[in-house]
Amino acid sequence: MATASALPKYIQVSEMLIREIAAGHLADGARLPPEREMAEELGLAVGTLRKALADVEAKGLLERVQGSGNYVRHRPVVDSVYAFFRLELLRGGGLPTAQVLSVDRLPKPADAPPFGPDAQGHRIRRLRSLDGIMIAVEEIWLDGAERAVIAVSDLSESLYHFYRHELGLVIASATDRIGVNVLPDWTPAVFQLRPGQTVGYVERVGRTGAQTPVEFSRTWFDANRAVYISRMGKG
Repeated sequence: MATASALPKYIQVSEMLIREIAAGHLADGARLPPEREMAEELGLAVGTLRKALADVEAKGLLERVQGSGNYVRHRPVVDSVYAFFRLELLRGGGLPTAQVLSVDRLPKPADAPPFGPDAQGHRIRRLRSLDGIMIAVEEIWLDGAERAVIAVSDLSESLYHFYRHELGLVIASATDRIGVNVLPDWTPAVFQLRPGQTVGYVERVGRTGAQTPVEFSRTWFDANRAVYISRMGKG
């Protein structure tokens, strides 16, 4: 089983904080611990933590007051690496990570909705975790016209980060269909559930800013460990 390249540490910490804020674990107006204390708790250099906090601040979720501290500020919509990742732990939040199982260029599946002009697509199969807890298997199809070859070593833990920075492709919107389905026969043995078991299921079509569909994905998740969450407005 191959492991995707990790995102830079400061982005991982930034994304963890963003998801904790979204889940309500860090309340609006809450003061974060002092930076040196926080860095020690997270096992980071202070400089790395400050870079992560600067990223959270740039996204409007943190107010840094000189001589006072860092204060959480809630916003309904944030342009984060995992903005489209809707699965969370039952308690909320959780930092997503991924293990790539395989990457193959193949004819697109007959049951997929139309996406992109190429007859072939890149099929990416992954095992997903939140805070190290395995929660899902997923199969993503990217239109073959976006790149001739994709290798496991090309991918980071966030496909949308890879799309943006390596392909110049931004997924601006997505349509999700949520229901139940049975785990596919390629589910890895390390997953806690077995092929054929009924689990939560999300089918997605991802679109560019021009509303062109370029990606189709299927996610099978363990509803005993994770839940699909979509937040709207200021609630």
